[in-house]
Amino acid sequence: MVKLTLKKKMLIALCLSVVTLGYSQTATVKTKTLAKKPLVRNSTNNTLLWEITGKGLDSASYLFGTMHILCSSDARLSANLKQVIKDCNQVYFEIDMDNMQEVMGAMKYLRMNDGAKISDLLTPEEYERVKRYFEASKSKLPFSMMNRFKPYFVSSLIGEQLMTCKETNGMESLIMDEAKPLKKNILGLETTEFQASIFDSIPYKKQAKDLVAYIDSVDHYKGITEQMVQVYLKQDLGELDKLMQQSDVGMNEYMDLMLYDRNRRWVAKFPKIMREGGTTLFAVGAGHLAGDQGVINLLKKAGYTVKPLKNL
Repeated sequence: MVKLTLKKKMLIALCLSVVTLGYSQTATVKTKTLAKKPLVRNSTNNTLLWEITGKGLDSASYLFGTMHILCSSDARLSANLKQVIKDCNQVYFEIDMDNMQEVMGAMKYLRMNDGAKISDLLTPEEYERVKRYFEASKSKLPFSMMNRFKPYFVSSLIGEQLMTCKETNGMESLIMDEAKPLKKNILGLETTEFQASIFDSIPYKKQAKDLVAYIDSVDHYKGITEQMVQVYLKQDLGELDKLMQQSDVGMNEYMDLMLYDRNRRWVAKFPKIMREGGTTLFAVGAGHLAGDQGVINLLKKAGYTVKPLKNL
């Protein structure tokens, strides 16, 4: 989620495809019109699952807030969400998790442009602190390889180590596991190239300095990570929105670039997707849902009716 921070979340999304190499691309299959099992409404806004109707839509579509990595014991699909996956024609993630070109292309975007290296962006003493941290950690990648990676991706590797459990899973993977046997079409709201371009627009030197600050305060951010996981499991989007802005160093400076502008782009695409594709499940990071500039409110401002569904 891992922490559910914006910049780490996006780079994890770039790499989720590496974990899902076993998936093959599915064909577009339109679901036959059948009597659908009624979904259970939620009495409060504390939920990750929402129904989208109105503005002449022939059928409802749905919005679900994901977390990219959770403890396996916490990662599960509710009865309502399983029914939504069964009823929908297509599933849209942030990126197309079922497109092998996206999958194989993700890795090339992890490296900085122009041969930049983290060691060139920091003082010798700062670089040594970063190097010592990773050499002492249980990172799956050698630090010599990370030296060319975008510093925000390297930060995301720290986030993985902050999880308190040995076995992890992500909500996207669970949704894929459920949707694939049903031959649902899997698509993406963005490309890995677009996501990478956002990080390339943030100075690498700032990213490197933020990496050092993250390592220097890793215990503090571990506490925030634990809070965010608990808030996610409670499905409290309002509290999650507040924590998002505390979740990382320098976060407020790039909220519009990494969160709000992307929300606006997505919502602008939703009408055509829902009209042409029929019932759609949009499964995106839960941090995108809440707040005045969150996807839920933007859909309401666009004239859609968005209602909470039970997700237990």
